[in-house]
Amino acid sequence: MDTQNNIKPATLEDAFDISNSTNIIGNNNDGGLELRNLAKKPIRDLFLQDDGFEDAEVFYPSRMNGITDKVELNFKQEPEHKESVQAFLMPNPIVSSAIEVGKENEPSPFIIANTTEVPLHHLKQDCIVPVFSKDNEKTIAHQEFIEVVLSAVQKVFPHHSIIEPEIRVSHQIKGRVPSAIYKPVKELLEHEKAIYYERMAFIIKVPNITDIVNGNELSLTVGGVRSYNLENLYNKKSLERFKFFIGFQNKVCCNLCVSTDGFLEDLRVSNANELYSKALQTMQSYSAELHLMEMKELTQDYLSEHQFAQLIGRSRLYQHLPRSEKQNIPLLNFNDSHINTIAKDYYEDRNFCRKEDGRINLWDVYNLFTQANKSSYIDTFLDRNLNAFEFSKGIQKALNGSSDYHWFLS
Repeated sequence: MDTQNNIKPATLEDAFDISNSTNIIGNNNDGGLELRNLAKKPIRDLFLQDDGFEDAEVFYPSRMNGITDKVELNFKQEPEHKESVQAFLMPNPIVSSAIEVGKENEPSPFIIANTTEVPLHHLKQDCIVPVFSKDNEKTIAHQEFIEVVLSAVQKVFPHHSIIEPEIRVSHQIKGRVPSAIYKPVKELLEHEKAIYYERMAFIIKVPNITDIVNGNELSLTVGGVRSYNLENLYNKKSLERFKFFIGFQNKVCCNLCVSTDGFLEDLRVSNANELYSKALQTMQSYSAELHLMEMKELTQDYLSEHQFAQLIGRSRLYQHLPRSEKQNIPLLNFNDSHINTIAKDYYEDRNFCRKEDGRINLWDVYNLFTQANKSSYIDTFLDRNLNAFEFSKGIQKALNGSSDYHWFLS
């Protein structure tokens, strides 16, 4: 039965509590689905006392054991039409687990650098799978990584619409079949070419789970990064490295918002089952409400024009500090090119530039950093994204009291 027209935006409470979601229990006499609601039994409670935020209690998914059967990727042809509402204010939604195809009206990709967007079927049909050369054991292919995470997302959000994965790749590795070994490049036929991509990043959006921060709509997003350059493919098979996150995407600029508890920087697994299990565990332990609260708090503190100029200057100096001095200062994982972009966007960015008096709030500063981060290579992209969030929170602490980050404003 097609439930596409019944989809409504969901609350974070419904999204993160599988046991509390509306459950389909059978067909009624009219051929429709009979629905009932289960009692709410949170695994843990978050008590957010700040009266300035209209936050709801978050209920997290119950523990899941094992891996379910592989999901079919039945992509629908058109995305649903939905109103822009604050997630916390929508009671008792009726939602669907359909996967949607089609891109929203996005001003830019979530990462640019030297990447190219490719569809999932291109990775599955046109790309070879690298192996560990000494024992010929296959790696976990890019498409396998994406499908494992997609399966985990559907497990955690079984009643929610999911946008088809957005995939960006870089560093194409080329080859050819043995029968074409002596052919000139210009004479190679398509079936004689072999390729794969050294680096791949992807995101999967859950568009019904949204909230508003400083007038910007954020939607829940899950994704990951795979870089074969971090593997020793010339040796025997060993634990393979991945990066995985769950967080939010700013729909205004498509910047990703990543927090510490939603990011696995060095995820090492030996097979797809372990990858699935750890992705599930990360999504279950992620505190969406706390992450949103911390981002909203950034909107309350401002840097003057002088303080912002001091921040930019110190950030440039940081790159050239002696190692002994740099060890006493918190990490800033952005280079001069990023800092130049941030300084330029302070005046020119249409969404996050300064106010008329030169002031800029820390939410806008944070987004200037994540916007500049889009020029990072895939293998450093998520690390810098997290660093932007930690750095913004550190500057906030420096404004409100003692903090190791005061060096950047002194």
